[in-house]
Amino acid sequence: MTMITLPQLARASVSSLPLYAPDLTACAIDLSDNTNLWGAPPAAMRAIRDVTAGMIARYPSIYSADLGGAYLRYLGLGSAGVGIATGCGSDDVLDSTMRAFGSPGDAIAFSTPTFSMIPTFAQLNDLRPITIPLTAQFDVDAQRLVDARAKITYLCAPNNPTSTALSRAAVEYVVDHAHGIVVIDGAYEEFAAESFVGQVERSDRVIVTRTMSKAFGLAGLRVGFGIGSVALVRLIERARGPYKVNALAECASVAALDDSADGLDWVKAHVQLAIENRVKLDVALRSLALVALASEANFLLVPSARAVELTERLKSRGILVRSFANLGVDVPLLAESGGAALRIGVGPWPMLQSLLDALAPEIECE
Repeated sequence: MTMITLPQLARASVSSLPLYAPDLTACAIDLSDNTNLWGAPPAAMRAIRDVTAGMIARYPSIYSADLGGAYLRYLGLGSAGVGIATGCGSDDVLDSTMRAFGSPGDAIAFSTPTFSMIPTFAQLNDLRPITIPLTAQFDVDAQRLVDARAKITYLCAPNNPTSTALSRAAVEYVVDHAHGIVVIDGAYEEFAAESFVGQVERSDRVIVTRTMSKAFGLAGLRVGFGIGSVALVRLIERARGPYKVNALAECASVAALDDSADGLDWVKAHVQLAIENRVKLDVALRSLALVALASEANFLLVPSARAVELTERLKSRGILVRSFANLGVDVPLLAESGGAALRIGVGPWPMLQSLLDALAPEIECE
């Protein structure tokens, strides 16, 4: 009898997926992953040190109700109709949302370029992707997204990897007219002028995802949220399953959300530092003839035909940034660089000055 091989047994949508493989080269300065380069709030670190052996030996809370409540207070959402799902990072919530609402063959519509895990999760959940280029102003094409009549429509605001904002008019048009569920990924909202979390009170078919990985400096603990109507959130929790936030992560996150000098005040102060350094870095890059897109996040995207080359040269100098070679050429500013760009995380100024010092001779030798 011929044995069925493992590749034959596996779902085709899984076996054909590549593993996530970012550049993990050890460098003195890592500006590649958009985390909080100042670290974690002191309150969170203290909470981790105070965790008892008994807490580690037992299961954490099933659906992290206390943490969810703390996060809703942070957002100022006290409505009885609003609920919150927690997850192992916001990408866990995104994946669970697709599982909860997308049956195999259903469509998911999203703009390109956007968060790289969205097409991956779509394939994993056997969804049919409908991709629509961003406009020349890096906004979503709201009418085309609505016209797709997708079961799930995904918006990233601010958008990753471009760092750019979405207009309120476009977002609200999609929310008001989309055929199915609307997912708004707000991983970088703390750094933006606009927040769209209030859209969950506009429609019971909107889920806004947020994270503790960026502004809150807890990327290693993997904590994310999905905010939406209670009915929508409960469906996502069914798809997500229990015990997805561990005890250490929950304690640290609750402490970081505490309205204190070394908790939430610390986070807000470092968000402001990131914004100030983002502006300062943008100006400094322009002096090197490197023009970044208008950023509303804690990173800059710099279109450049030399992006891959510059990334390798910076790496040889002990500095890691992220390069993209195939962002697409539908948007004019990306077309000029052939779809290539550098993505640079913003952190303490000495790190950014080292980056500029390393970049200067590479640009001058052109």
